[in-house]
Amino acid sequence: MTKTFTKDTPLYLHSAAYAREHEELPLYRESYLANVACKEAIEKAVSNHYANNHVDVKAILEEVGAGFSMERMKYVLANTIREKDWDGRFSRANKAWAKTVPVVEETDGWGYKRNSSFVVDRSHPAVLDGFVSHFRKELERAPQVKKSSVLNKLKAPLPETAASGKGKSQEL
Repeated sequence: MTKTFTKDTPLYLHSAAYAREHEELPLYRESYLANVACKEAIEKAVSNHYANNHVDVKAILEEVGAGFSMERMKYVLANTIREKDWDGRFSRANKAWAKTVPVVEETDGWGYKRNSSFVVDRSHPAVLDGFVSHFRKELERAPQVKKSSVLNKLKAPLPETAASGKGKSQEL
C-alpha cells in the first residue's frame, strides 16, 4: 500500500536524532517519505512533459504542485543540486540558490546519506536545471508570508491599556 501525501504534510526541518530526542519521529518519518514521494513525482512529471528536446516546465510545476507544496519542492530540488554540486550541467545560479536553502544533511548509523533517497536522479541534469530555473522564478512571484522580527516587536509601542493604566478597575 502506497501512502498518499498532501500539500499539508509538514516539512520537518530537523535530524532524525533531534526527532528521537523530542519524540517527533512520526513527524520526521512522514516528512522523509513525503520528500521521497515528491522526488518521484518530479521525475515522473519531467518524463511526462519532455519531448523533442523541449520541456514543458509549467506543466511539470502544475503536476507536481498538485500534490506537494512549493516549500517541499524547494527542499527536494535544493537537496538534489547540493548533492550533485560536482555536476557542471547545473548552472552556477542554481547551485548558489541551492546553498541558500537550509537542508538537513545527515547520515545513518552505517554511513549512508539519508538525503540520497530524495535526490532527483532519473531526469537529465540539464533538463532538471531548466525546471529549477523556472521554479525559482515562480518562487519569487509567490506571495511571501513575512514574519515580523523580534526587534520590531520590541520597538513597537506598548498597547495603550497597559502603558497608561486604562482599563483597570478602580476598587476602594
